[in-house]
Amino acid sequence: MNGQDTENRFEFLKGDKVLWMVILVISIFSIFPVYSASSNLEYIVNNGTTTGHVIKHMFFVVLGLGIMRVVGMIKYEYIGKLSSILLGLMVVLLIVTMFTGQTIDGASASRWLKIPGTPISFQPSSFAFLMLIIYLCRYLTKKITRERLPIENIMYIFGPILLVFVLVAKDNGSTALMILMVSVVVLVIGQLHWKYIAGFISASFIAIVLFLVIALNTNLIGGNRVHTWMSRIETFTSSKAKSADVDDESVKAKNYQVMQAKAAIVHGGITGMGPGKSALKQMLPQSASDFIFAVIVEEYGVIGAAFLVSLYLIMIIRIVMIASKMPAFFGSLLVLSLGVMIFVQLSVNIAVAVNLIPVTGQPLPLISYGGTSMLVTYLQLGIILNISSRIQIYDEEGMGKKQSVAEINDIA
Repeated sequence: MNGQDTENRFEFLKGDKVLWMVILVISIFSIFPVYSASSNLEYIVNNGTTTGHVIKHMFFVVLGLGIMRVVGMIKYEYIGKLSSILLGLMVVLLIVTMFTGQTIDGASASRWLKIPGTPISFQPSSFAFLMLIIYLCRYLTKKITRERLPIENIMYIFGPILLVFVLVAKDNGSTALMILMVSVVVLVIGQLHWKYIAGFISASFIAIVLFLVIALNTNLIGGNRVHTWMSRIETFTSSKAKSADVDDESVKAKNYQVMQAKAAIVHGGITGMGPGKSALKQMLPQSASDFIFAVIVEEYGVIGAAFLVSLYLIMIIRIVMIASKMPAFFGSLLVLSLGVMIFVQLSVNIAVAVNLIPVTGQPLPLISYGGTSMLVTYLQLGIILNISSRIQIYDEEGMGKKQSVAEINDIA
């Protein structure tokens, strides 16, 4: 009787219970560093109040958890079938953003699209990234039973990837590169023939080099941010070099964000300064979003940061376990692909904070202040939890690890 009561009590948490617990702990924890770091927005940027920012963040956390639960009530196969339509819609929004997009909080790139008649803005690139990956997973599943013609790969696989990449790259180079990298990983996991993947990587490399050459030496591509990217790379390499042929003060000025982040991490030490006691958050640009990991280390120390990273590792491990247990190829491929998206974003954010790679502007999943990226992460996790809840159903229906052609096509 007690076992049944426990099961009913956790019925709301549909899907993998361990993953649910990890998500809830990270979501609740995120409130504290955001509340502390958002004082930077109030006193330095002069944007809103600390209380207002934390209330907004809590709203998105609750909304995200609600989205996760709603997604859990929809068959993930339906999401796959709608992915091509939703991807087309996102492409249209990306094109609109290119011409009517706006900046937020002094950002130099027009990545946000405002919903007419409302004060709400969002980044279509984040949703386009997600829809592209879901689309690729479904297409690879549907066509797994036969050799694809080269024209099919160009039109239905490489074409959509490059289209989204080009539309995003103009104003968000780091996200565009992540789209390209994750897409290639999905193609590998999805068992696309290696010769097509090699050809795609080669063609993409040539196209990127041509784009950089044209953007740096001509005015044919207006409004691009290539010079910003090159400046960040040069600043990063200069800061790493033992002896740079540039003025030290110039390097310090360009590398200000990373220097402050490193100082915050060193200041935190083993145990940290305590919640809300970060001394460097007021001098750290984007302390509530891109560099929030540095604030976490300063306030909670290496011990607190290690605990947070451990939670993320548990999340990734559970995602891999769900994918390995899922008998449906589409479900397994989709779980792994979404897990790769989360892992890459997580790794990039932490790597920037500890100065392992140039500044990119990627948020920390479920932690950083902001709406679009957070909701997309909750949507990703909602789909993963949805698929995890179907494992037992498939077992009960007698679907084993080996699937027939009919089962594969029906699932996708």
